[in-house]
Amino acid sequence: VQLVESGGGMVQPGGSLRLSCAASGFTFSTSDMSWVRQAPGKGPEWVSSINTGGSCTYYADSVKGRFTISRDNAKNTLYLQMNSLKPEDTALYYCTRPVGLYSDYDPPRDYDYWGQGTQVTVSS
Repeated sequence: VQLVESGGGMVQPGGSLRLSCAASGFTFSTSDMSWVRQAPGKGPEWVSSINTGGSCTYYADSVKGRFTISRDNAKNTLYLQMNSLKPEDTALYYCTRPVGLYSDYDPPRDYDYWGQGTQVTVSS
């Protein structure tokens, strides 16, 4: 199994970035997927999840209205479009596969696959 994130970088507050995650080694099209981030000195924080077909998306309150999760099952790729970025969005962003049921108010509690992460830094 491989999850390879890309697209991170440094951006000014208010800017945008688009993260990508290339998946291989498992059946991507039948897997829900999630983005999880970890800021320096803090624990992992769930950001967003998407169902297998992309018709259902879920977001943490901290990113709702600013971030958009999507997927292309033909390309085995997961995306996270991040707009109106804030300094508090600075973190290492991981592509993950969630385990078990979840919703907006009850995010995933476990993940069985993780990528290596891509760094997002929001600073002026």
